[in-house]
Amino acid sequence: MGIVLPVTLTAAAAAAIINLWLSIRVGQMRLKHKVSIGDDGAGGPLTARMRAQLNFVENTAFVLILIAAIELSGRGNPWLAWVAGIYMLGRVAHGFGMDGGTLAKGRSIGVIITMLTQLGLAAVAVLIPLGVM
Repeated sequence: MGIVLPVTLTAAAAAAIINLWLSIRVGQMRLKHKVSIGDDGAGGPLTARMRAQLNFVENTAFVLILIAAIELSGRGNPWLAWVAGIYMLGRVAHGFGMDGGTLAKGRSIGVIITMLTQLGLAAVAVLIPLGVM
């Protein structure tokens, strides 16, 4: 028996690891600024890292659902794995970019990749039942 939804499984595993990494980064900033609950109140580095993690969670759920649905339809090979991988790299770039400084462009890159991924996957999800794909 083959693996069911291998792209989805791999993407979900990558998402879990990225979410853990983002969570650790929030925890590091909490320790540094001695903030146990909430944020630093000034829109500073803790808030930025918290937003990076929340933004990841907000967007990745939709992406994973679309990846699973497209994969279940049998229409995602081989490009779907590449899209999932590029999306995850974009989200890592966004996480680093939220820190500002020399990596600040990562935020814009991550946002663009996220939007294009969601738009592209949503388009494919509409085209499949229409018989276009």
